Amino acid sequence: MATETLVKIISPEEYLAQEEQSTDRHEYINGEIRLMAGGTPKHSQLSGNLFFALKLALKKRPYLVFLADQRLWIPSQQIYTYPDVMVVSKPLAMQEGRKDTILNACLVAEVLSNSTKNYDRSEKFHYYRSIPEFKEYLLIEQDRIYVEHYVRVDAKKWSLTEYTEIEDVISLGSVDSEIALVDIYEDIDL
Repeated sequence: MATETLVKIISPEEYLAQEEQSTDRHEYINGEIRLMAGGTPKHSQLSGNLFFALKLALKKRPYLVFLADQRLWIPSQQIYTYPDVMVVSKPLAMQEGRKDTILNACLVAEVLSNSTKNYDRSEKFHYYRSIPEFKEYLLIEQDRIYVEHYVRVDAKKWSLTEYTEIEDVISLGSVDSEIALVDIYEDIDL
């Protein structure tokens, strides 16, 4: 006999109230809450390396760089999420009535793990693509030198470039900058 699992659907307002009290981070997807998995030291280091490289590259430029704990709202999809790293053009566009939830990410990076890589490559990328300002997506492997770089070509077309060599340099058109893989993978044991 099969058993049915009931999923409790809650409103965005209920989610935000719970999230303010929680010590864990959760994604909100169309009324469902999903606990975000804890990262490995390698995951944290890769995110931090990219954050640091972007902060340096975009210093004194009209962008802000955020790391892991900054919530992003995707209203057209009814999604709240916490990208590993995101870049936002100034001025920040905030969710109405909130001081802690951003709307206008132009570049998002996710460090892939076994439990999230399929989601990051498919559904999550689909959600991000509905953000009008979103132009670039980086997916970073933990166990080998490998970065997928997606760039919006037009409203319905994206191009993919794969980087596999430590000497490779990623050209980020949305922020007119470059990031070297040697900086992303600094101090990472592969």
